[in-house]
Amino acid sequence: MENKIKNICIFASSSSTVPNIYFKDAYNLGIEIANNGYNIVYGGSNLGLMGEITSAARLRGSEITGVMPQKLYDFGINPGECTKFILTKGMRERKAKMDEISEAIIALAGGFGTLEELSEMLVQKQLGYNNKPIVILNTNNYYKNLINFFDDIINENFAPEITKSIYYIANTPKDAVEYIKNYKFEQKNYLDKKITLK
Repeated sequence: MENKIKNICIFASSSSTVPNIYFKDAYNLGIEIANNGYNIVYGGSNLGLMGEITSAARLRGSEITGVMPQKLYDFGINPGECTKFILTKGMRERKAKMDEISEAIIALAGGFGTLEELSEMLVQKQLGYNNKPIVILNTNNYYKNLINFFDDIINENFAPEITKSIYYIANTPKDAVEYIKNYKFEQKNYLDKKITLK
């Protein structure tokens, strides 16, 4: 199937106090995304890595769609570099809208919110609700323990071996974008084991 990816959904930290190495990769990813003609869909904040990646991409011509829950907007969080800004009722509606208007996912380093967003997209793909490329940008080996945990899930038979192909681990921003550029939308069955009810 032809790769028609245009909008990349970004999950990333909104913390402004994380080490600079994470800001550097966010900035460079923004440049890679823009230089390859992609747009960004993200959580709408100008804070932390979210603000860094969108600023870099916007300066180089990317369209930026921010999606933010009304509650966070009411807190006074600045929408930042958005060329389009969408308010949603809550967090669930926010994720659904980001999913709806994007064709690929990149998760940068982040906290509980990023982990929750990434986990939902992995399950969506596992169950066949989407077939998008899902990239985990492993800046500074940040996700090493999560990756090891994913391996434990598979090794202990809580998920089949094919589950490893649901996501891609990228070590650089360029690697992340190259994977998306070359992604093949092939339908796979990630639930290839019989479910036993007890």
